[in-house]
Amino acid sequence: MAESTGLGVELVSIVNKLQDAFAAVGSNSAQIDLPQICVLGSQSSGKSSVLENIVGRDFLPRGSGIVTRRPLVLQLINRTPSAPSTNGTPRQEEWGEFLHLPGKKFFDFNEIRNEIVRDTEAKTGRNAGISPLPINLRIYSPNVLTLTLVDLPGLTKVPVGDQPRDIEKQIRDMLMTYISRPACIILAVTPANQDLANSEGLKMAREVDPEGLRTIGVLTKIDLMDTGTNVVDILAGRVIPLRLGYVPVVNRGQRDIDGNRSISSALQKERQFFENHPSYRANIKFCGTPFLAQKLNNTLKAHIRNTLPTIKSSISQQHQKLWMELQMLGGPVSAANSANVLSSVITEFTTEFRTTIDGTNAASLSLNELSGGARIAFVFHQLYSTVIKDIDPFDQIKDTDIRSILYSSAGTSPALFIGTAAFEVLVKSQVKRLEEPSLKCCQLVYDELLRILSEILGKMPALKRYPALRERLHSVVLGFFKKSLEPTRKLVSDMVAMQACYINTTHPDFIGGHQAAAIVNERINPARPATPPGARSPKVLPGQLNNGRDLDVEAKKEDPGFFSSFFPSRRRGSRTSVVAAPTTMEAPPAKLSSQAPLNARDTRETQIIRLLITSYFNIVKREMIDTVPKAISLTLIGHATKNIQQELLQELYKPEGMAELLKESEAVVVRRRELTVMVEALDKAEEIVSSV
Repeated sequence: MAESTGLGVELVSIVNKLQDAFAAVGSNSAQIDLPQICVLGSQSSGKSSVLENIVGRDFLPRGSGIVTRRPLVLQLINRTPSAPSTNGTPRQEEWGEFLHLPGKKFFDFNEIRNEIVRDTEAKTGRNAGISPLPINLRIYSPNVLTLTLVDLPGLTKVPVGDQPRDIEKQIRDMLMTYISRPACIILAVTPANQDLANSEGLKMAREVDPEGLRTIGVLTKIDLMDTGTNVVDILAGRVIPLRLGYVPVVNRGQRDIDGNRSISSALQKERQFFENHPSYRANIKFCGTPFLAQKLNNTLKAHIRNTLPTIKSSISQQHQKLWMELQMLGGPVSAANSANVLSSVITEFTTEFRTTIDGTNAASLSLNELSGGARIAFVFHQLYSTVIKDIDPFDQIKDTDIRSILYSSAGTSPALFIGTAAFEVLVKSQVKRLEEPSLKCCQLVYDELLRILSEILGKMPALKRYPALRERLHSVVLGFFKKSLEPTRKLVSDMVAMQACYINTTHPDFIGGHQAAAIVNERINPARPATPPGARSPKVLPGQLNNGRDLDVEAKKEDPGFFSSFFPSRRRGSRTSVVAAPTTMEAPPAKLSSQAPLNARDTRETQIIRLLITSYFNIVKREMIDTVPKAISLTLIGHATKNIQQELLQELYKPEGMAELLKESEAVVVRRRELTVMVEALDKAEEIVSSV
C-alpha cells in the first residue's frame, strides 16, 4: 500500500509519539484526549479479522470466550522498503515492538501473539478477567498505512466459566471510558447477516454519538448473507445513517483460519467477491479492506488536524497545573533549610488563622454559607442573644411563691412596705440562670475555632507533605485553645456572679419601687369619675369613720389573711360562745406552705415585685448580651490570634525535633515521583506539538 501525503503521516506520527509519551505514565495520567480510532463490537463480530486484514498479518490471539481482555493500542507505521542487501540476504521488512519491551523487535508475528497473551495474563491472570491497562504495540511495515487503532474487548451478555458475574458491566464501563471521549472515532463492527437494529456495537456508539458524527460502521460476513439479500440500503444510509458511512468487508472464515489461509489470499478472495457480486461491483471502490484502511487513515488525519489546537491547549494547561502541584511538593528537605521550611509553615498557618477570623481571607469566603469569624458572630448575636432574651424570669416562679418569699422576708413583723430582701432573693435566683447559656456560648465559640483549625490544616499543601508536622501543629493549637478556654469560662462565670452579688437598684434604667407601685395602683384602681360641679362631698361626722362604725367600739371583721390559710377553716360563733368555750392552740406544722388564692394586698405586692424583677432582669440580660461576647473575644479569640504564632514557635521551633517533624509521607514521595514523570512527559509532548 502506498502512503498518502507526508503531512498526514506527520500528523499521525505526532499522535503516536504523544501516546507513547503518555503511556509511560499511565493511560489517563496526563488527562489529554488524543485522537484515536477505537474498534467496538460484540464477541465473534469479526473485530480481530478486520484488524488482521488491515495489518496484513495474522498476529492476534484467537479462541472461545473473551480473547481480547485488555485494550490493544495498535500503531501502524508505514516505512519505505529497504534496498536489497549487498550479500543477497533478504532484509526484514516487517516487525513489531511493544512499549513494555523497549528495544526488542519481533520479526515473527506468532511471537507477537504469544507476547500479547503472556502480558495479558501477567496483568489479569489466567481466568477470564479484564483490565483497563492497555498494551501498546507498534508494527512497522511497507504494506500498511500509518494509522492508530485501539482494539477493545468484545461486548458480552452472559458470564461463561470462571468469568466474573459482573463481566458485562466491567466491559461496558471500560468501553465507555474510551468511546465517550470527543476525540475518539468509533469503528463499530457489525455482522451483516444479523439485524442492524440489534447490533450491540452500534447501540453503544449511539449512546455517546447519537447523531453519528464520529462513528464508522463496518459490516462483516457479507459473504454469509442469504442469497438475494444485500446491504445496499445500509450503505446508502437508509437504515441507521452515519455521517462517516459504512464499509462492507469479507473476512476469513473459521475454516480459512484453521487451514492457515494467508491474509493476502483472503484479501484477493474479498476483492473477487465484490467484483462478482451484482449489488456491489458498481461501487467496488467503496468496498473491502483496502478502502477501509484508506478511509480510516484519511478520517484520522482530518480528525487530528481539527483537534490539534485543542490538544496543544490541553497539554499546556495540564503542564501548568501539574507543574504548580510539583512546585508545592518541592524536593526533599535538607537540614540546612529545614528551619526556613518550619518557619514558613508557622507563618502561613497563623496568617490563615487571623485572616479567617477577621474575614479578610478572600480564599476562604463563600457565596453560599457563612465561614470563619462570621460563624462566631452568628453565635454571639443570634444564638446567644436569642437564648438570653427568651429566658422568662417567671416561668419557674408562681405568684404564690412570690407571696411566700414576701412574708418570709418580713420576719416576725409583717412589713408595712415591700421589703428589699424578697426582691433581691428573687432577682439573684434568676440572674444565676444566665450562667449556663453564657458558658455554652464559650463552648460554641471554642468549637468554631476548632472548625477553623481543621479547615486550615486540610488545605495547606505543606501540611499534606509533612504529616508529623500536621499532627504536632494540631496538637499544639488544640492545647493552646484549651488553655485559653478555662480563663474564659472563669471570667464569664465571674460576670454572672458579679451581677448576682450586687443588685444596683440605682441603675438609671431601673423602674424603681415608687413608679412600680404607681403603675400597679393604676392597674388595680382605674381613675374614678370626678365629682359633678356644684355637688358637695358627704360630710363625715365624728364616730362615723369606718363606714359609720366606731373603731374603738366595734371590732373590725377582717377578711381571712395569709396566715389563716395554713389552718383548716372553723366556724366562728357568737361573742358569748367565744367567751364561754376555751380555745385550744395547735402547734404549727413542720412545713408551712399555702396554695390559697391571693387577697387584694397579696395581689398588689406580687405585681409590684413582678414589675421590679422584670425591669432589673432586663437590664442584666442586656448587659450580659453586650459583655459576654466581649469577654470571650478578649480571653479566647483575641488571645489566640495574638499569641498563637509565639506558642507555635516555642513548641515546634526546636532543632532537635525538626527532622522528625519534616519527615515526608510515603504518599507525597510517590506523588512527587509521579508528577515528575508526568511533567517530563508533558514537556516532551509540548516539544512534539510545537513542531507542527
